[in-house]
Amino acid sequence: MNTPAPGISGNQKRKMKSAARLYAVQALFQMEHSAQSFTTVRNEFIEHRFGATYDGEELQDGDIDLFSQVLEDAVNYQAPIDQMTDRALVAKWAIARIDPTIRALLRAAGAELRDMHTPPKVVISEYVDVARAFFPEGKEASFVNAVLDHMAREARPEAF
Repeated sequence: MNTPAPGISGNQKRKMKSAARLYAVQALFQMEHSAQSFTTVRNEFIEHRFGATYDGEELQDGDIDLFSQVLEDAVNYQAPIDQMTDRALVAKWAIARIDPTIRALLRAAGAELRDMHTPPKVVISEYVDVARAFFPEGKEASFVNAVLDHMAREARPEAF
């Protein structure tokens, strides 16, 4: 991964990684619902959303490398990630029945759990925060936490 520019604080780096995860979930959702290609959606996010200003508010800049890697791995390994998710769900709730935003979130988190070096507990915490951003009033964050805990234990048992 590229190293951030000199002068970026550790707190700013964490915010950029968190934003990259949120953007990855949004991009996966968009790809599923628009039939747009990986390259088209990736470029749109990097060029038009990272650090963009909407209604006078500036969006957080994102870690482009993390965003790209999560997005690419979620697309390239969607079938095994979905299978891992299915094993974490109750028998009656296949991934196809899950809310599309949560499905995108679980795929992004699954990609990060699968091949990246981020500790699983950090991945879980970050994506539970993403769930709270999308569903501030609901029980979805607890659901995401439980499913990701199961997925993390399968993907990276040595971390537990």
